Amino acid sequence: MVHLCPQGVSFPAWQRTGPRYEVSLRFRDRAYPRRLTISNAAELLGKPGHEPRNSKFCDPCAEDLNRISDDPYKFLRLSSIISCLALIWPWGTSGQTTSLAPKKYLSIPLGSIRPTGWLLDQLEVQTNGLAGHEHEFYDYVSDTDWTGGTSYYSDLEEAGSYWFNGMVPNGILVNNSAINAKTSAFLSYVISHQDSTGWFGPEVGTTKPRYLWGRYPFMFGAIQMTEFYPSLTDEVVTSLYKFVNLANAMLRSNNTGVEAWTATRWEDFVITLQWLYDNHPNGIESQALLIDTMERLRATGVPWDQVFLPEYFPTGPVEDLPNPFNLPLTWHGVNMAEGLKALPATWRYTNNQTLLDIASEGWDLLFEYHGRPSGIYGADEYLAGRDAIRGTELCLVVETMFSGSYLYQIIGDPKFPDRVERIAYNALPGTLTGNMWSRQYLQQQNQIFAGNMSTNPFPLDGPYSNVFGLQPNYPCCTVNHPQGWPKFVTNAFVTTPDMSSLVQVYLGPFTTNLILASGNTVTANVATLYPFSDTLTTTIAAKAPFTYYVRIPSWVVGGTIAINNAAPTAVAPVNGLQAVTVGAGTTTFVLELPAPITTESRPNEAIAVHRGPLHYAFDIPRRQTVLATDAQQPMAQDLEFDATANWQYAIDPATLEFSSSPPASGILPSPIFDSGLTPLKITAKACLIDWAIAAPTFATSPPENPACSGPVINITLTPYGATKLRIGEFPVFQF
Repeated sequence: MVHLCPQGVSFPAWQRTGPRYEVSLRFRDRAYPRRLTISNAAELLGKPGHEPRNSKFCDPCAEDLNRISDDPYKFLRLSSIISCLALIWPWGTSGQTTSLAPKKYLSIPLGSIRPTGWLLDQLEVQTNGLAGHEHEFYDYVSDTDWTGGTSYYSDLEEAGSYWFNGMVPNGILVNNSAINAKTSAFLSYVISHQDSTGWFGPEVGTTKPRYLWGRYPFMFGAIQMTEFYPSLTDEVVTSLYKFVNLANAMLRSNNTGVEAWTATRWEDFVITLQWLYDNHPNGIESQALLIDTMERLRATGVPWDQVFLPEYFPTGPVEDLPNPFNLPLTWHGVNMAEGLKALPATWRYTNNQTLLDIASEGWDLLFEYHGRPSGIYGADEYLAGRDAIRGTELCLVVETMFSGSYLYQIIGDPKFPDRVERIAYNALPGTLTGNMWSRQYLQQQNQIFAGNMSTNPFPLDGPYSNVFGLQPNYPCCTVNHPQGWPKFVTNAFVTTPDMSSLVQVYLGPFTTNLILASGNTVTANVATLYPFSDTLTTTIAAKAPFTYYVRIPSWVVGGTIAINNAAPTAVAPVNGLQAVTVGAGTTTFVLELPAPITTESRPNEAIAVHRGPLHYAFDIPRRQTVLATDAQQPMAQDLEFDATANWQYAIDPATLEFSSSPPASGILPSPIFDSGLTPLKITAKACLIDWAIAAPTFATSPPENPACSGPVINITLTPYGATKLRIGEFPVFQF
């Protein structure tokens, strides 16, 4: 029997010290405040009271510990040693982990929350665009080796599983029978071809390397399938347990299947294991297997609890910085977006509050030093600082949205959904064409050109990175971006842990239908144009009384609520949530959530402009040139956008004025995130200034204290997500 470490053996504070590394070992029932160095760890194993249960583990561990002491590059060997220590340490039974800490809020099964109004239209635009047609023509999906084809772009084997993870909810939310048939066939093929060892995926029956990571998005998709199709549950759960048994054995066998990318993304597998534990624990032995696998994954993975500490966190671009862990992939933008989930997931089986504190602080550090007014952070491959011309990868956008939703469900801090809502309504649509047939790899805050850059400002990405196209720079974002909108919808509501209350997390047009505790059948419909309006009308039908909560964003000033036609009263949220007492029958309430115009200080004394969840930018008039057209699908084009008007403006922030022109029909244009279609604008006094171009394809940083070189005029700013060429960070002058 394997005795589990109650809090686990980890290496959260290791660093190079001369020719050795230092490792802090943390235990619940044994305290070692001093650091345990690699070279003396084996010696500690031999001290009285520290004898291993099974001596066959001792000598190999000691041998490896001594062998690694002079090698600064063997991180994965180090992690296997720590895994070995986790097996042999004499914990006894008093501190074993026997349960998972409860989440602050519970997610709701796929299909119980639906988009309506303009948000449903946005999902339909995505379905009618690139995402909804990849299975017809895009080789990495239409001929994916996940379902017997021959196409893949990496030995990590993430292409097919990325697509599956996003298109499962996409197809279900818009009731698209063709996509639902494809995702169902995908799941059936993978499970039916699972081999006798428990492995599933395109490596079955081949000599391809078997890395764990590519399975994680597939497992997320499979879980979503069981939520909507309960009849699949037994088949999926059985398959997952077969794989977990194999993965556990692989981790015991020198961490087979773990390479550098897998070592950064272990948290996604941990979340799947916790879904099994919460919903299908299958007895004490299976619970022990699940917890042990969580521990081993963390032991093979990067030390996120150190990466997010202030003393190690980079405060600017990292391309010229030495990584303190000799693990440069910890600073990779997408890895960091996924890694945000690691510490909350670990907290669930350790009950270590410090991990949640570090996760919350790490979130703040990320946006303090690399944040963008569009809600996201800069990372053109690796963390990029705050300069307006540096890039942000599309995969990073959708992964941060998902991680932020998960963080809220664990921690409950409203800063997480505030941020996710900003990302969804700004950064996500801002990096796709309005019809969603073309996407960028990297978007910029100040983007004066989108095309094949002869010189580009992205140190580690290619000249095609900000093209709007089928697969500019790298194909991952083509198959991964479809998860963004659907998972925003599926995380828009949660319940309290006792299932007695419903919580609306994201504001927008939604409907949800579910059964709360004691059989209380509840339907909630939110009618709104938000974020293109401040008014939300919610109608709730309930079998029995309960408390409904709705998030009031931090940017709201002077918000009111009117319940059942009563006079409006001021909102009074507690920890970001407004409580609404709902009786049996029908309850209707109207929220008015106005927000002032605000400005955000940016580098070089520039400013960004906000109102409510929306960031406003100058939409640069553009000319479109087709660079390439896919041979099988003429709508899949690579597009160049060139500016056709001046963009070198400074603005006077004292002159900013907001106006709204809501459609008389109550229906927004489609696609809403395109030039000139949104009903909101902010005007400003502006003048042309001398603003240099660093290369023909990108601007220099905004000039400080500029002088006007032309007359003062009015310019119009519109929501960032509707712009494709833009200035989002402005120099300032006084009118």
